[in-house]
Amino acid sequence: MIEHKKFPNLETDRLLLRNITNEDVDFIYRLFSDERVCKFLYDEEIYISRKDAIEFVEWNQDPEEKGHNRWVLVKKGANKEQIGTCGYDNWDRMNNIAEIGYDLWHEFWGQGYMKEALISAIESGFNHMKLNRINAFVALDNVNSMKLLEKLGFVNEGVYRDKHLFRGKYYDHYSFSLLKRDWNQQ
Repeated sequence: MIEHKKFPNLETDRLLLRNITNEDVDFIYRLFSDERVCKFLYDEEIYISRKDAIEFVEWNQDPEEKGHNRWVLVKKGANKEQIGTCGYDNWDRMNNIAEIGYDLWHEFWGQGYMKEALISAIESGFNHMKLNRINAFVALDNVNSMKLLEKLGFVNEGVYRDKHLFRGKYYDHYSFSLLKRDWNQQ
């Protein structure tokens, strides 16, 4: 019997979503050391050394074994530019629930790249991981991220109070969810 991958590499019209490798360390460091990209990421300190990026890459390698992943979003074309990441974490296999996270280099905001990537990632989650529910948590001030999730059919279920302790302060987040039956009806 052939074992199907839970976290295959994916392709969209403009992007390749490939699982993270050691070759992505420099990009991950650049991404997560940028204050604009990290403005609403209260679950992680801004990266101050390459070591932070190496740890992120190592944590997200071997997704089939670990049950969580991070795809690097690579623009198709000659230069294969890395522009962001997305992936799944906190996979509850008993209840078929996982949390999706994503981030994009600021020069590519508002161009539809993340929507394109998330459609593919959502399809993969429902089809390959057999998810029934996908969670997403968004900082209260991150209006663009909320708009994106709502366009994709996610439902804002309210405020998850004190979701992250960051620099001595607790931050509330909106709790969004997307159910497979709602996705299939879109």
